[in-house]
Parts: sequence; structure tokens; C-alpha cells
Amino acid sequence: MNREHFRRIVIFFLTVLIIAAQTAIFFYYWSVYYNPYIQRTFVLKGQIVMILLYDLMLLGFSRVYGGFKVSNLRTTDVIFSQSLSTVFVNILAYLQICMLSLRLVSVIPMISMTLMDVSAIILWAVFARYVYTLLYPARDILLVYCDRDPDNLVKKMNARADKYKIEDSIHIDVGFEKLTQVIDKHKAILLCDIPGDIRNDLIKYGFSKGIRVYITPKLSDIILMGADNIHLFDTPLLLAKNEGFSAEKRFTKRFVDLFVSTIMAIVTAPFMLLFAIIIKCTDGGPVLYKQQRLTQGGRVFNVLKFRSMRVDSEKEGARLAAKGDDRVTPIGRFLRACHLDELPQIYNIWMGDMSLVGPRPERPEIAKQYLDSIPEFDFRLKVKAGLTGYAQIYGKYNTTPYDKLKLDLYYIEHQNFLLDLRLIMMTVKILFVKDNTEGVESWQKTATITDGSVGKEEKN
Repeated sequence: MNREHFRRIVIFFLTVLIIAAQTAIFFYYWSVYYNPYIQRTFVLKGQIVMILLYDLMLLGFSRVYGGFKVSNLRTTDVIFSQSLSTVFVNILAYLQICMLSLRLVSVIPMISMTLMDVSAIILWAVFARYVYTLLYPARDILLVYCDRDPDNLVKKMNARADKYKIEDSIHIDVGFEKLTQVIDKHKAILLCDIPGDIRNDLIKYGFSKGIRVYITPKLSDIILMGADNIHLFDTPLLLAKNEGFSAEKRFTKRFVDLFVSTIMAIVTAPFMLLFAIIIKCTDGGPVLYKQQRLTQGGRVFNVLKFRSMRVDSEKEGARLAAKGDDRVTPIGRFLRACHLDELPQIYNIWMGDMSLVGPRPERPEIAKQYLDSIPEFDFRLKVKAGLTGYAQIYGKYNTTPYDKLKLDLYYIEHQNFLLDLRLIMMTVKILFVKDNTEGVESWQKTATITDGSVGKEEKN
């Protein structure tokens, strides 16, 4: 049995362990506090059905939120993800029990059960991380780089010292023969934005030697990820359609947008009214803030947001919000932290300017700055802008524009209904994650100084 197969078995048994623990907790509370008091007490078959339904919901939510990813996430992230999954599952289980009882049952046992679940999750996550780290310590990696400064990537990798350790680095100028000699001493390499010809040779060399290869993808790589395989004859062909979403996808997305935005408008109306009153009472200024943004095809529209800054916040010109920005009002800081300032964009979705999921719309003047150093930045405009998106889930507020472009392009090439559903559900999770609501650092305020010579990378 090779190392990778054994790793999967370890993760499987760790997953079974927490599912079994939470199933036992649910079975106890269901049997003692709820089953005896429903309209018709369940016996063996009914008990099995209830447990299976609970486990299926738990598996589904945990897979969406990454509650089982002990190999990738930090311990705190695993605890948070699995706990969030459990909260949603227990809410659904409570509603299910109420329907079976034909009345509102006591919520106290369900709260107690959730606290027991969280306690079990904490113990399990710590144990799982200990076991996994013991069997699979941080992987030593050789960094192979070119002219572009790899410091930013190195910092990100070092932030996950539990998984990766940049043991050494080497510039491609030493030549291919020297590169392979050094690579042979390592079990994994990281290729950081090196020219295509050398990169392809190193990928094939790693494949031949069984060496892991981590790659920072180029935009062309991401486009090819969404290409169709064509089998017309005995030579493989890839077709990159480069047309954005197909007619079928556009129809499905528009139907879902109209349906969901209508429901969201009804459900959130009381909260939006409350926020509007607070904003108005804060300084007497307007409640809503209209701002020009770009959507599909470069069309300009007015995006609606709850005003989170002072009325005169842009008297010196447009600029991105920075950490600790004194232009942000107290209520605005809260709304931004929870992404609630974007609730009025439900109207933009209903009107067809935006979609529920898609690249976040940029301001024309800021997009122009990005285009000066990243000519491919308008690739994002192949589709409608979105209320949430791939870059919002897997990036941060201060993620570099070039990395946001890569994430958005990945979404465009892989979009489907299930991915949209997953991203919508994941949006709930990032509302509680501080990193996703941080402001930009001073060095990230314009594209011209954001990411080095990113425009040159695509020419290689």
C-alpha cells in the first residue's frame, strides 16, 4: 500500500469517528427527549430512518463547509467548519421533529445536544490533527522561481507550516541539468511563475521521477481546465469555447436568480428597514449608496449598498477601503464585517444587472488601473457580476487583483448549478471569518504596485 492510499484510509477512519460520535449523541437525545413525545413513537425502522437522515444531512453540510478536511485546514478551521455544519443540521433536525410532533417541542434538549456535539468536535479535531501530523509531518519543498519575486507566495506557504516547509530555493538560471540534480534531493517542488517551456520540462521530469509538483497556474492553464475533450480521431483535441456561459447555463442562472432574490427580499425586509433607520439616525445622510460598477460585457450599472462611509468619504477621489479606515462609520464597520452592506444588491439581481454568483463588480476607474498592469483583467466580464463569488469564498478582501482574476476565471470555466449552490452555502461561513473582511494594505491600493510584473507572466 502506497503512502497516498494509506493517507486516504486514515482520513476515512477519522471521518467515521466523528460521524459515529455525533450519531451517538443524536440517538441519545432523540430517544430520551423527543421520540417518546411525538405523535407516533418510532420503533426500530423509524429509528434507523431518523439516524440515516441525520447522518446524510451531516455528511452533506460537512462536505460543503470542509468539516472533515483535517489534512488541509487548521485545527481551529476544522472545529469552526464542523460546528457550523452541526448547527445547521441540528436546526433542520429540530424542525423535522416539530413536524413529526405536530407542535413546537422544547428546544432546550437540542441546544444541549449541540453543545455536546461541539465538545466532541473539539476533542476529535485536536486528536485528528495530532494523528495526521504524526503520520504526515510538514512536507519539505524546493522552490523553483524566475524573475518574479516569490516572497509573497513564500509567506503564504510559511503561514501553513503545519503542511509545507520551504526547505530550499533555486533560480532557473542555473540551467536544466543543475535544476534536476537539486530536484532529485527533494520529494516535492513548487514552480513559481516560470516560463512555459522550462515549466513543462520540469512537470514531465517530476512525473517521471514520482516527485510532487505544486504549480502557480497561468491564466491559460485555468482556461484549459474548462476545455472540452473531443474524440474525432486518434489524436486528442481540447476545445476551449471561450464564450462565457452557454445559453442553458444563462437560462438556469436567471431563473434561480429571480426565484431566490424574491425570497431573499421578503425574508430580509425587516432587517433592511432596521439598518436603514440606524444609518439615517447616525449622521442624517442618505441610507443607500449608489456606485457605478462593471458587469457582463463592460456594461456600467449602479450597484446599491447600504452607506457604510461618511458622506464626504471620496472628496479626494476613489480609493479602496484600507485597514482601520477612518472614513467608515461605526454601523458601517458592522455591516461591512458581516457583508450586510450588500443586502440592497438583491434588487440589482432581480433587475438582471447582477447574478447571485459571479465575479464581484469592480468600479470602472479602479478596473482601469488594474488593466494597465493586468491586460487580462477584463476576462472577468465574460459573465454577469455576482453578489458572491469564487474569489470571495476562497480569497480575502485584500487578495491581490491578479489572484482574484485567477479565482474568478476558474469559476467561469467550471460553473454549474451545484457549484453555485456550494458557493452560496459557503458565503454563510465567510460572514464569520475575519480574514475575508479585512481592508487592503497600503501596497495593495492600486494594481500597478500590487503584483509585480504580472502582465509579463502570460507572455511566457
